[in-house]
Amino acid sequence: MTNPSRDALRRKRHERLRLRISGSAERPRLSVFRSAKYIYAQVIDDTTGRTLAAASSRETDLGGDSKVDAARSVGRALAERAKAAGVSAVVLDRGGYQYHGRVRSLAEGAREGGLNL
Repeated sequence: MTNPSRDALRRKRHERLRLRISGSAERPRLSVFRSAKYIYAQVIDDTTGRTLAAASSRETDLGGDSKVDAARSVGRALAERAKAAGVSAVVLDRGGYQYHGRVRSLAEGAREGGLNL
């Protein structure tokens, strides 16, 4: 019997999480994806299926000394872009990851940028 991969287990956790979390026009979903090297975040309105704002650490001006610092700057940039799109409050979708390290740093950066999580 084979063990499921870490990514398969994360996807399963994310599916369970998405049963409870959904973004609306008043309070869109802040979706986080974390790869080994980068972190990506989007603000999504699930009723229309549109991405309202997005940011990632692949952008040249959003890097940092460490991955955690880069995640915080991505959170700040995403908050600025979301506020420009008229969003002030979001629901955090951590994507099946623990609220720890880079995911937590991104959320704190978004709060510093003025988003209400």
